[in-house]
Amino acid sequence: MNAELDRLFAQIHDIEADIEAKLAAYRTRFRYSLTNGKAVFEKEAKQANARLRTSIPRYLRETPLKHLLLAPVIYAMIGPIALLDLGVTAYQWICFTAWGIARVARRDYIVIDRHRLGYLNAIEKLNCVYCGYGNGVLAYAREVFGRTEQYWCPIRHATQIRGAHARYKDFADYGDAEKYRAQLEGLRAKLR
Repeated sequence: MNAELDRLFAQIHDIEADIEAKLAAYRTRFRYSLTNGKAVFEKEAKQANARLRTSIPRYLRETPLKHLLLAPVIYAMIGPIALLDLGVTAYQWICFTAWGIARVARRDYIVIDRHRLGYLNAIEKLNCVYCGYGNGVLAYAREVFGRTEQYWCPIRHATQIRGAHARYKDFADYGDAEKYRAQLEGLRAKLR
């Protein structure tokens, strides 16, 4: 079973590489390139995007009332998300330093770039910043705790879990005490 799981995890890696190739094709199609990690649109693409921007008054008129009424509930999560961001950052600075684990680069997970899209109005841009930050913090926290799990408890669960982090594939099978003991120090060393 372990070989079969390894094969499936390898397929996931191959699929991720295919996704990156498709993204490169989209960059060409939508006429932008990445320069220093930032999307740079060609002049004509910028102009075309600006023509497709919805004005704020029109956007507000066309937004269902229930969406407008729920906005305060949605944005109330910014406090807990920011606290999680701060807490995870402090956690890894303290604990990872003590354990000798390489720290997670926050900037690799929290990507705020959609506000640069010319076809979005100011409200849509704010929404995109909010969602990019929220999902980025959760991905960042996941990686920090994935590294923590690899250090302390690199054992797969008895049942399938949805959305396992990338490190999970290297963990020992549930119940495989020999593999757990044999690979624990090696997995810890990979984190340094």
